[in-house]
Amino acid sequence: MKFLIILALAVAASALPEPELRHRSREMPVVGSIEGRITGGANAAVGQFPYQVGLSLKLSALSSAWCGGSLIGSQWVLTAAHCTEGVQSVTVYLGATVRTSAEVTQTISSSKIIIHSGWNSAKLLNDISLIQIAAVASSSRISAVKLPSIASSYSTYTGETVVASGWGRTSDTANSVATNLQYVDLTVITNTVCANTYGTSIVTSSNICVATPNGQSTCNGDSGGPLVLKSTTTQVGLTSFGAAAGCEKGYPAAFTRLTSYLDWIKSNTGISY
Repeated sequence: MKFLIILALAVAASALPEPELRHRSREMPVVGSIEGRITGGANAAVGQFPYQVGLSLKLSALSSAWCGGSLIGSQWVLTAAHCTEGVQSVTVYLGATVRTSAEVTQTISSSKIIIHSGWNSAKLLNDISLIQIAAVASSSRISAVKLPSIASSYSTYTGETVVASGWGRTSDTANSVATNLQYVDLTVITNTVCANTYGTSIVTSSNICVATPNGQSTCNGDSGGPLVLKSTTTQVGLTSFGAAAGCEKGYPAAFTRLTSYLDWIKSNTGISY
């Protein structure tokens, strides 16, 4: 059975009506604090994910939202298009484990945000964006993640163990993002299996999906955050969407597949491997 309602995994601080088609932006209310799991995950140690970035997104004078991102170079943060679309500014948290206790914080205007020109919010296509920041020095708590090498062909990563991280909701009943950075090991599934839930018009070759057994998944507030191969610490995805039914229900979680966007990243940042 295919689900027509999906949820972007971002979390807004104000209660906004949700559209019929939602991508779970793994984003969440930024008020209050929740201890626990990314849904079935664990607390990250200080410096365990030095590439993890937190994003506080100013939507208007009265509302804000939270997403994740990854540092891919000294001046560039990678995140989801649905996180940055329509924002007035974004405060970038670098080197944090406790969400609001960062080594470096920068507030960036919307003019420094590059959203993929093919971003389609209805089909959740090309859900990727870049934020240019002031250059940061590498340290034990802040360093760029490795991206895949530009090549003519890539593995689908099916069956590989990947690590998702973020400060998103720790359960379907949580009403705010987590205080401590969470992570969870997940397994990549085929896009065919993923499309059995969301349909082939939503799950395309530019997505990568994971199974979410035993309530282990990304959730609201994790949107835009990194999905990294455990074996090589190479980022292969960024959190995009999941089932509106809930993060703990066992439906696949979907990510933007980075190997589909390496040329786009290189053309906008100069970064390549």
